[in-house]
Amino acid sequence: MAMYIRVKRMKATYFIQCDRAATVLDFKQKLFTLIEQPVSNQRLILMSTEEVLEDSKSLAEQKVSNILNVSYICNNCSSLKI
Repeated sequence: MAMYIRVKRMKATYFIQCDRAATVLDFKQKLFTLIEQPVSNQRLILMSTEEVLEDSKSLAEQKVSNILNVSYICNNCSSLKI
């Protein structure tokens, strides 16, 4: 089942459509096409629980649902503030 996830980073907000069965790694690859940051530099945090999402788990396993806020942190970017 498809859903939209809202990703926030500084003043930018992205809405990405994906399937609940997709892994976080799959989702990061979609995000890469928008932000041009390598998947290895991305860390996604589920705002409702402040948990870092694990690449190998599905979005459903980590309770990511439609239009939930996920924050994006660039591991190698010194100027990032969330």
